[in-house]
Amino acid sequence: MAEMILYHGSVSIIEQPTFGKGKRHNDYGLGFYCTQSLELAKEWAVEEKRDGYANKYALNLQGLTILDLSQKGFTTLHWITLLLQNRVFTLKNDITKAGKNYLIEHFSLPLKEYDIIKGYRADDSYFAYAESFLNNTISVKRLSEALRLGNLGEQVVLMSQKSFGQLNFLGYEIADAATYYPLRRARNEQARMEFLSNRQGTPTPDDLYLNDIIRGGIEPDDPRLQ
Repeated sequence: MAEMILYHGSVSIIEQPTFGKGKRHNDYGLGFYCTQSLELAKEWAVEEKRDGYANKYALNLQGLTILDLSQKGFTTLHWITLLLQNRVFTLKNDITKAGKNYLIEHFSLPLKEYDIIKGYRADDSYFAYAESFLNNTISVKRLSEALRLGNLGEQVVLMSQKSFGQLNFLGYEIADAATYYPLRRARNEQARMEFLSNRQGTPTPDDLYLNDIIRGGIEPDDPRLQ
């Protein structure tokens, strides 16, 4: 695949994204956040009473390195660790604080080696899942299942100046708030309900909670994390 079509939902038309501009506390840090789904881009573009735009781009992948968190070898804990390094969490107790330090020490990834990151988007529900895990109330297994059930979509994030230079603007489509804001809310509500339903399952002896990971010295190659 020499080219990838991407969409960026926004309240603005963005013909030329600027490297180094944006919010530092996004899921994976400073970058240009896109999706391969036009429909998701339109949902992410709108506010309750404000239309938006799904900006369309062609990304030339020649020479770009991609970190795909869905590939074998990466676990849900790698995703959680990226969030811990970038998003703002409330660390409620000593287990949470120790867990943050442990995950960053053992599950950090060398992001500077990659031009592109692909992975889950921590929308409201997914962020709540992550906080539940960090507060030791759900296991890694339950968290992983919730992420797969939620259907909130993956994002593709341009992280390097090189990737920005290989992005070509193709145009845009208008996202109507009256249509796409209810869809966005419904998708998030569905993810929340599926998470609550899945959370009610009976724990098994193999379930790993945050305190188990710390006490057991769990490493990324542990088969229970796959």
